[in-house]
Order: sequence, then structure tokens, then C-alpha cells
Amino acid sequence: MSIITVFGFISIPEADLEAVTQALPEHIKLTLAEPGCLTFSVTPSSIDPRRYEVYEEFVDQQAFDDHQQRALASEWAVVSKNVSRFYQGTVDD
Repeated sequence: MSIITVFGFISIPEADLEAVTQALPEHIKLTLAEPGCLTFSVTPSSIDPRRYEVYEEFVDQQAFDDHQQRALASEWAVVSKNVSRFYQGTVDD
């Protein structure tokens, strides 16, 4: 099993902040319910209200790919289309 870990942050434009923060709990809930999701958190920064820290782990590349496909076809993709994403990832065998 190769665990896929992604971490970083998102930066939300001021104009989209309310819509994105309202949609976020459902996105987190749906992601955590996905097969192969080990952990998924998106937490507000204590310094910048438009920045959210992201940390996620999936059991393997397929689970991560499935997550990406589900997210791209979700309401989250529409609501967060203007969000800037800054991620890094690792694969742990």
C-alpha cells in the first residue's frame, strides 16, 4: 500500500469567501466518506481569514484519483473554481 499524502493551503478570494466556507463542510463530509480516504482536513488559518490549511491522506493512488474525479464533478468544484490551491504531495510505501 502506497499512502498518498497531500498538504498545503487554499487561498479564497474575498468575493467567494462566504460561498466557499458554506460549501466546505459538505465537501469535507463527502470526502471523508470516500473509500480509501484516511484523513481529510481543511482548517482556517489563524492569521489570514481567506487562507485554509489542507491535509489529506488516501490509501493509494487510485483512491486519490477517485477523490479528484468526484470532487471535479461536485458542487464544490463550481463553488471553489476561483480558489487558488498550493499543494505538495508525497507517496509513502
